[in-house]
Amino acid sequence: MRHFATIVALLVLIVPSGAFASEEGELILGVWASEPNSETGNAHIEVYKEGELFSGKVVWLEKPQYNPDDERGMAGQDKIDRENPDAELQSRPIMGLNLLEGFEYVGKKQWKKGTIYDPDNGKTYKCKIKLNTDGTLKIRGFIGISLLGRNTMWTKVEMSEARK
Repeated sequence: MRHFATIVALLVLIVPSGAFASEEGELILGVWASEPNSETGNAHIEVYKEGELFSGKVVWLEKPQYNPDDERGMAGQDKIDRENPDAELQSRPIMGLNLLEGFEYVGKKQWKKGTIYDPDNGKTYKCKIKLNTDGTLKIRGFIGISLLGRNTMWTKVEMSEARK
């Protein structure tokens, strides 16, 4: 009977912490604005959950079409994944494209073991994500080890501001 009481006490302690970790892991869900770059401007990425993993897709672009002076003759056309090294994927639209894939929540408001795709150069990088105390996401894409990479900061977009 004493062992039963010990097991029940352990379960009471374990279950709430597991539930809290699950809720904390879902803080990444929603729409995030990326830092703007000169080619695409700002983008909104919707982070969603598939099973136990987190992914993110493009749901809005500030500049969804190519510039009038596009060097490849695609002026005014919707942006596509033309930098992808796989010729079969080069015609897929940037809108709806998964940029983040396979992230696992590891605790302490951090997600790891995923990848980030950069449509500006067609490369996929290892990636880790951290939710900062100010509510921004620190996205670190890297090759090999985390020291060989770069950061970008994303800001949460209120649903009334999200453009889909």
